[in-house]
Order: sequence, then structure tokens, then C-alpha cells
Amino acid sequence: MVRTPAASVLRVLVALVGAAVVCFSGAAEARVLLTLDDFGAVGDGIANDTQAFVDAWTAACGSEEQAVLAVPVAKAYRIWPVQLAGPCKKKLKLLIAGTIVAPASPDEWAGRDPMKWLYIYGVDGLSVSGGGTIDGVGQEWWARSCKRKKTQALHFEECRGVSVQGVTLQNGPQFHLSFTRCVDVKASFLRLVAPAESPNTDGIHLNDSSRVQITDNLISTGDDCVSMVGNCSDVRVRDISCGPGHGISIGSLGKNRTADRVENVRVDICLLTNTTNGVRIKSWQGGMGSARDLRFESIVMKNVSNPIIIDQYYCDQPTPCANQTEAVEVRKVEFVDVRGTSATARAIKIACSDTAPCTELELRNVNLTVVGGGAATASCYRASGKAAGVVAPASCLAKGDP
Repeated sequence: MVRTPAASVLRVLVALVGAAVVCFSGAAEARVLLTLDDFGAVGDGIANDTQAFVDAWTAACGSEEQAVLAVPVAKAYRIWPVQLAGPCKKKLKLLIAGTIVAPASPDEWAGRDPMKWLYIYGVDGLSVSGGGTIDGVGQEWWARSCKRKKTQALHFEECRGVSVQGVTLQNGPQFHLSFTRCVDVKASFLRLVAPAESPNTDGIHLNDSSRVQITDNLISTGDDCVSMVGNCSDVRVRDISCGPGHGISIGSLGKNRTADRVENVRVDICLLTNTTNGVRIKSWQGGMGSARDLRFESIVMKNVSNPIIIDQYYCDQPTPCANQTEAVEVRKVEFVDVRGTSATARAIKIACSDTAPCTELELRNVNLTVVGGGAATASCYRASGKAAGVVAPASCLAKGDP
């Protein structure tokens, strides 16, 4: 039986409903069960429960036996910026059944790192689950988006064997869930939501991370549903409902002449709805490194602007970017079984560098039409590869060297 993106989304909904039950049954197997309330937390959504959270984490992380740290159901715990550090003595489960709430005002970050709220560093074998909610209360951050850096809601750095599943992350000031220099990551059965107009609220963001599985998630935000930058490899993105938002992006890469390398990425069985981009690779002029061995397969687009984009001239700054000769190499990229409707007349845009053209690209069984009917168009610059099967709009790739 062939799995369709729509069927996969239904599977996600069923899994989200059952997530809390699965996690609580697992908690009974643990030797040690600790709750925030055991350490003096109030849980009324108003009191500052940060110290109780830190004390509970310290006890759980230092336990000689495997521990479950529970955020109790039907209660809300207001937590100021915290760093939860490892290594822990045993594997640890963070069971979020209730709600963790951020302070409403960015001013509460005065004297603290503005990029961090729930920051987890150097912890191996951590699982986060429970069916609860992490609420970043980002409204005031969005209103001040041009004036200051914006914090990340749940951020893992230098962690191995991390699993985040079955929780809701909402209204993040910036990225909802991010992983930096992490290995062996699973992010599944998640709901990540913020208003379409909320700036820079990426759903899941990867930076310098490898062996990552992002599966069975509902993502509706104001920026990329999934994004990856730096040096990322062996990434699987599967069964994603994305939209609104900016689509699924590799990049931006190569900013400020950095050397970035993203390789062995597969994105498949995804539904994108009302997004400003579809699947995208973007890099700055002057960058170095490569984006290669990438495959986008079984993607359905509904009213998506710019469904397929490769842009080696990305420039996200108020002043024009200077022309530069170096560029991030883009090669061995496949778009397979991509279909649906484009909100823009041009459904495929591939703009590559004169000095580092895009090579070994493939369009196979691509069928994109304009919303309301009519043929879409494609444009390519300095891009070569092949087309196979039925491709509409017609392939613009050059054969051989561009």
C-alpha cells in the first residue's frame, strides 16, 4: 500500500492523541519519579517556578538510577531562562504533561543571553515526551523583532541520543526547537505552531548536527517548517504537514564566507499548504563548501509560492549583496514525484553561480500547475542535469555542463 502525505498527516494526529498515554506507561518502569511539585513549584502560571525546575533537574540528572522528571498535567509552570546541563549519571526522561510557560516580556532577559530560554547542554540519552505544551509567549518578541535578538524556545547543544516526541511547542519567540552540534536526534509526533505573521519562528532548526530523524510532525509557523545550516549530514525528514510558513529549507549556507557542508539529506512524504516557498536550497555569494546528495520525494504542494527553488544568490539584508566569485557547490540533487499547485506562475527557479554551477540535478515525475488552472513555468541559470518521466513545467536544465 502506498502511503500518501494526507494519510501520513492523519497518522500524526492519532499519534499525538495517544502520546501522553504511551509516555506515562513508560514512566512506571523507571526507578525514580520526581515532579516539579516535589521541589516547591506552584504551577499556577504566575509564580516563578524556575528554581524548583532547576532543583528537580539537578536531582534527576544526579540520580544513580534512571529517573523521570515530570511536569504534572493540568498545571502551568512559568519558567525564566534556564540552562539544564549534563552529563547525567543515567538516561533521563523529561515528561511534560502540563505546560511550561515563558515570561511574557523580553525585558525579563535583561542580563541574560537573549538567545536562550530552555537551554539543554551536554546531555546524552535524554527523552522529552508527555503530551504537554511548551509555550514561548512570543507576541512581545515579534512586536520588537527589528530591535533585538530573539530567543530560541527549546535548544539542545552538544547532546547525543536525544528524543523529543509527542509535545506541542507554540508561539516561540524565534526557533521553536533547535539542535546545535547534536548527534542521533529524533523529533517526532510534534505539533509546532505560531501565527503566519510571526517573524523567524522556524519549527525545527538544525545546525552542525548529524544522524537526525524528523518525522510525523505538524508544523505551522511564520518561517521555515524545517531548516538546516552549517554542517549537517544524514538527515531524514518524513511525514510532515507544513503550512503556513516558508517551506522546508537547506540553508542559508555560506554567509560571511563560511564553509558549510550539508549532505545525505532525504525529505519525503510531505504536504505543504499555503507556504511562501516549497522545498528550497539557498546560499550566499562568497560562501564555500557544498550541498550535495539531497533528495526531495513524494511532496504534495497546495497553493505554494515558489515550489522548487535553488538560489545561490540569496541575500537577506537591507543593502544589496556584493557580487562574489566563490559559492557553495550544489550537486546531486533530486526532485522526485513532486506535484500540486503553485501560487506563482514560475514554479521552478534554479539560479546558480557562474563560477560554481549546479550540476547533476534531476527532475523526475514533477507535475506543478498554477492555482486555478494553467501552465506554470520554469527558469534555470547555470544548472545542468536530466529530466525523467513526465515533467511539467518542462525541464529547463541543461544537459551536460551548463
